[in-house]
Amino acid sequence: MTRIGGAGMVDWNLAVATATRLVRPGPEISREEAREVVAELRRHAKAAEEHVRSFTRMIPEGTEPEDTPVLVVDRAGWIKANVAGFRELLRPLLEKMEERRGGGAGGAVLGAVGSKVTGVEVGMLLSFLASRVLGQYETFAPATRELPASADGGGRLLLVAPNIVHVERELEVDPHDFRLWVALHEETHRTQFTAVPWLRDHLQGEIQSFLDETDVDPMTVLERLREAAQSLAGGRPEGEEGEDGGRSLVEIVQTPAQREILGRLTAVMSLLEGHADYVMDGVGPEVVSSVAEIREKFQQRRARGASRLDQALRKLLGLDAKLRQYRDGERFVRAVVDEVGMDGFNRVWTSPNTLPTKAEIAAPQDWIARVHRKAES
Repeated sequence: MTRIGGAGMVDWNLAVATATRLVRPGPEISREEAREVVAELRRHAKAAEEHVRSFTRMIPEGTEPEDTPVLVVDRAGWIKANVAGFRELLRPLLEKMEERRGGGAGGAVLGAVGSKVTGVEVGMLLSFLASRVLGQYETFAPATRELPASADGGGRLLLVAPNIVHVERELEVDPHDFRLWVALHEETHRTQFTAVPWLRDHLQGEIQSFLDETDVDPMTVLERLREAAQSLAGGRPEGEEGEDGGRSLVEIVQTPAQREILGRLTAVMSLLEGHADYVMDGVGPEVVSSVAEIREKFQQRRARGASRLDQALRKLLGLDAKLRQYRDGERFVRAVVDEVGMDGFNRVWTSPNTLPTKAEIAAPQDWIARVHRKAES
């Protein structure tokens, strides 16, 4: 068992085992076809490097792409990678909760429940997510024996092969075009962090500041996990709402400082996701002949959700907010590039001060006025 802060709040090994056991099986595919898919995804990831650099005019500074490895993984591999990342990123918060566990009714109950139950519940959530992620640039990725990362302790690109195959079949699109299209999106994220050296530390600092401000009773977090796990297991009556009205796990924001930090984080994530969507569609017509068909079908899939249960879990986990980030961020990038060109847009990467605010994501002209017209006056 992996322990954190002495007695341990989460059994991370059990979380991995639970998620791996419960995750849905991938699409039926022969061994030979699986090898071909993996090889093609690796080729597309390599080809996407030059496409993205040329389109964005962003060149990595001191960190070459090979320093941030590309890993083609299955669903179990995605689970292991994300547990490793969560464990490191959430360590300060869990240590804080561990200290609070010793006193008060909430701490006593959490102590009785133990890290094993919490590990099972985390695992159930990961099993839900593991069949939905196509690719991911892991910004905070500690290297393990099975999962290498960049030399500075962060950065690797994951492509989840069974999920990509599942979606390309569901959408009935050209598989070769779809795989390259996905690779373009994820490669854009890798380029963002390798070409903007300060971005990773800035983002990590914001997340840690948010966690440092967190002042929640451990039972609150446990109840959020149990609510999600019961939804997955069908243990909650259909249509029943919690007292919080169905807030997401990330909406445990109790202080003005946290709201301010979360606003900045939302703006940055909207920028990164919207930029990746803009790039994948901008590069697409040159190298992905069926990009228009893929985009239309994929947008429809994003919008509709699978079922009432799926929609409830998407809200609980904050995935509906992530969909808004794609949409709002892409609109921001498109509006700025249309007005001041790609080089003008790239001023966004100058420093944390030139990142858009949450309000500016919705009003791109305000960002242009602040960053461009102020500098030119």
